[in-house]
Amino acid sequence: MTVLEIKTSLLDSCKVSVQKRFEKVNKTIADIVDALDGESKSSAGDKHETGRAMLQIDRENAGKQLQELENLDRLLPKIDIKTTTDYARLGSLVYTNNGNFFISISLGVVIVGKTTYYCVALQAPIGAQLSGKKKDDCFTFNGKEYKVTSVK
Repeated sequence: MTVLEIKTSLLDSCKVSVQKRFEKVNKTIADIVDALDGESKSSAGDKHETGRAMLQIDRENAGKQLQELENLDRLLPKIDIKTTTDYARLGSLVYTNNGNFFISISLGVVIVGKTTYYCVALQAPIGAQLSGKKKDDCFTFNGKEYKVTSVK
């Protein structure tokens, strides 16, 4: 596979993951709204108020998750997979002696072909360590020594 094909596959995995998470959070919000409607028809006193309060907290948490997903959705089109530089940046593939990284969003492990890649955000601790690194640069993360073998 070419570098562009690998990056395209990884970016597609990121997009699919965000879409699935959107669907899950939207379903959660819909379920909470339904439950709130059911709670408003009840009038069991303190128990009723506690149930509504818990559902409101759940709804707020789901709203925060939705906001985070919207931020990721706005970031995905900004990931430039066509440009190759000699330093690690958003959209770079970074090969090290301890793993291969695609700087994009925090997704975790994605396998392309038979190769394992870690999709990481620039804001993630490992992403921050990788940012700006060039071939032969070294860094330590979680007590492990990393050496960049190539950036694509």
